Amino acid sequence: MIKLMLVGVVVLAGVMAYLDAQIVEKFEGKRWAIPAKVYARPLEIYAGLSLTDKRLSAELAALGYRLVDKVDSVGQVQRKGAGDFVIYGRSFNFADGREPAQLGEVELANGRVQALRDGKGHDLPLMRLEPQLIGGFYPSKNEDRELVTLKDVPPLLVSTLIAVEDRNFYSHWGISLRGITRAMLANIRAGRFVQGGSTLTQQLVKNFYLDDNSRSLIRKLREAPMALLLEMHYSKQEILETYLNEVYLGQDGSRAIHGFGQASLFYFGQPVNELNPAQISLLVGMVKGPSLYNPRRNPNTATERRNVVLQVLADQGIMPQSYAEGWAKQPLGVSDVPLRSKGGYPAFMQLVRQQLQQYYDADTLTSAGLKVFTTLDPYVQHTAERSLQDVTAQLDKRYGKRLEGLEGAMIVTSPNTGEILAMVGGRDPRFQGFNRALDAHRQIGSLVKPSVYLSALEEYQQYNLATPLDDGPVDIKAGDGTRWKPQNFDHQSHGMVPLWQALAKSYNQSTAHLGLAVGLPRIAQTLQRLGITSQIDAVPSLLLGAIDLTPFEVTQMYQTIASQGFYMPLRAVTAVLDEKGKPLQESSLHFQPKQVVDPRFMGLVTYGMEQVVNEGTSRQIRTVLTPDIFAAGKTGTTNDQKDSWFAGFTENYLGVVWLGKDDPQPTPLTGATGALQVWIDMMKGLQPAAWQPALAPGLSQAWVDSSGNLTDQDCPGARQLPFIPGSEPKTFNSCHSAPAAQPDDDGQQRSWFQRLFGG
Repeated sequence: MIKLMLVGVVVLAGVMAYLDAQIVEKFEGKRWAIPAKVYARPLEIYAGLSLTDKRLSAELAALGYRLVDKVDSVGQVQRKGAGDFVIYGRSFNFADGREPAQLGEVELANGRVQALRDGKGHDLPLMRLEPQLIGGFYPSKNEDRELVTLKDVPPLLVSTLIAVEDRNFYSHWGISLRGITRAMLANIRAGRFVQGGSTLTQQLVKNFYLDDNSRSLIRKLREAPMALLLEMHYSKQEILETYLNEVYLGQDGSRAIHGFGQASLFYFGQPVNELNPAQISLLVGMVKGPSLYNPRRNPNTATERRNVVLQVLADQGIMPQSYAEGWAKQPLGVSDVPLRSKGGYPAFMQLVRQQLQQYYDADTLTSAGLKVFTTLDPYVQHTAERSLQDVTAQLDKRYGKRLEGLEGAMIVTSPNTGEILAMVGGRDPRFQGFNRALDAHRQIGSLVKPSVYLSALEEYQQYNLATPLDDGPVDIKAGDGTRWKPQNFDHQSHGMVPLWQALAKSYNQSTAHLGLAVGLPRIAQTLQRLGITSQIDAVPSLLLGAIDLTPFEVTQMYQTIASQGFYMPLRAVTAVLDEKGKPLQESSLHFQPKQVVDPRFMGLVTYGMEQVVNEGTSRQIRTVLTPDIFAAGKTGTTNDQKDSWFAGFTENYLGVVWLGKDDPQPTPLTGATGALQVWIDMMKGLQPAAWQPALAPGLSQAWVDSSGNLTDQDCPGARQLPFIPGSEPKTFNSCHSAPAAQPDDDGQQRSWFQRLFGG
C-alpha cells in the first residue's frame, strides 16, 4: 500500500509538473493570436472643410456616438440649432500618435465647416474623429478580440461579473468547495452533469487551456488542479484581466467574439468604457449562454437575463433598487447591424490584403495584432454601393430580360492623392467572391480616347484644340486581309470638326484619322506613361478602345489625368502599427508622385473632357452639377454594347464605373445610358465642392471660330480656347467690316490701327 501510495505521489507530482509547465508557458507567452484590425480613414474636421449636416451625422452614428441633450462624457454628441454639433471625441491611438479625448463644437452652413471651437469657445485648428473599424485579417480559429486592461473597463463591469459568476473570487484559491458541493448535489438529483460549480479561474482554465468543452469528469479532474496552479503563479488582477479578454460572448458568422472589449463593439458599436449599467448587465448575463441570450436573435430572453443581473446588483447592494428598476425599463440598445462585422467591405479588403502582402507574411498579418490604417471613406463607400444598386435596379426594370445578369463595379479615389475612397466589386457589395473592380478584364471603348488626343496635343506645333480633323469614313486593310471600317455611333460623318469637339462628341472616325496620323506606337507609349501595365498591341482598333483592362487599371490611368499629369500609384493603406501601437518600418507606404505628362498638355486634354460634360456625351451631368462645380469625364461603349463605362472627376472625387454582363453578352446600354447614370446618382449623394480650376501655367487663351481660325470675341460662334503659346492658329478671320487684327510674332493680336501707328 505504501509503495502504491509512493507511486501515486510520484505520478501525481509528474502530472502536476506537466500541468504547471503548460500553465506558465501559455500565460507568459503569446496568449492569443490577435487578428490585424483594419480601420477606415479618420474624419478630420477643420474650418473650411466641405462637410454637410447629413454626412457628419452619418459618420457619428457609424462610430456609435450617442445623441444627448447635454454633452458631459466621451462618445456623446449634442445638436444645437440647424447646423451646430457639440462632439466629445474619444481618445485614440492614431498612426501619428495618441490624441486625448477632445470637446469640440462644429458649426456647419452651406455645406462647409464655418467654424470649429474647443470647449472654451476658442478656435480649434483641427479635430479628428477616431476611424471606423471596418474589418480584420483573422487567424485560423477565426477568433476576434479587442484587448483591454482592467483600467480600460468600468469598475461596475468587474463588480457585476464577480457578483454573478463568482462571489468568492477574491477569497478562494482557484476552486470553490462550496460551489463544487452545490453542483454535485444538483448533478446527483438530475442524474447527469447540469452544473459545474466553476469559479472564474476554472472558467478561464477551461476556455484558455482546454479544448474539450464537455462536462466530463476527466476534464473536471484536469480543470481543478490547473486552476490551483494558475492562482499560485499569478495575481487575481492578472487572472481577471485575462478572463475579460478570453471569455466567449457570441458569433458573427464564422467569427468568434471573445472578450468584453470586442463584445461591446460588436453589440453596441462603442468602446467598453462607455457602457451603461444596463449594457454591462446584458454582456455579463450572456456569459452563461451567448447563443441563448443573443440580443439580436432572442431579444426577449436577453432582456429577461439582463434584468436578472440588474436585480442581483440590487440584492448585493452594488446598486440601489430604484436604479436597477430604472435600468430594467431601458431598451437593450443593441445596434441593428454590427458595423464592425467581418467582411463588410470585401472588395476593398481584398486590395488591402494584396498591398500588405508585399510587406508581411501570412502569420504576421493574421496573428500579430497589427493595426492597419486605410484610405476608405465609409460615407463615400456607402454612397457608391447605394448608387450602383439603385440605378442597376432601375435599369433592370426598364429593360427587363435584355439586362438579365447585369453586373457592375466602381472605384472612387481622391484626384489629388491617389487614395482609394471606395471600391465596389459587384451589385452585391458584401459578396466575398469575384471582385470585378480588381479582376474583370473588359474592353474599355472610348475611355481610351483622351490618350489619343493627348498624344496629338503633345505635338503642339502641329495640333491644338482648334485643329480641324477629318470625320470622314475610315477604311484600312489589316494584316490578315480584313478591313477596319470604324463608324460613329450615329452612323453619320460630320465633315471637318475642331479637335476639341471630336473629343467632346466622341467621334470615332475623326479619332481614328488622328490616331493613325500620330502613330499607334506613340499612343501605346502614352497609355503606359499614364499607368497602364497590361500588354498593349499597337493595332488600329486600339484607337477605339480594343484593349482589355480592369476598372482598377482604368482608374489608375484617369488618376494620372485628373492629377494633371502626376502619376501616383493607387493606394489603400496609409500606415501600419504593431501590437503596442508603434509604427512599423515596412509601413512607409507613401509614394512620391512622378510627373509623367507636362501639365500644359494635360490642361488641354482636361478642357476637352470638360466639354464632354458641358456639351458632349455626358452633358446630362449638368442637370445635377451646377456650372460652378468643375466636372470632366469620358463615356465608353464597346462593340455590341457589351460594356458601359464612365470615368469622371470633380475637384475632390474621381469615379470610374463599369456595367456589363460576366458572359459577356450585348446589352442595350451605352456609356451614357448606363455607367454615367450610376456616376451621376453617386455625385448627387456626395455633393462635390464648387470649384473652377485656374488656367494651367504656361497656357494662354485665344478666341477662335468654327473653322479653327482666330477671330473676335463677339463674332458668332466664337469660342475661347487654351493654347500652348506659339501654337495658336496663324489666320485671323473677323466678322467685322474693318480690317482684321493679325497676330504678331509674339502671338499678340493687334488691330490695323495699332499696327500702323504702333502700340
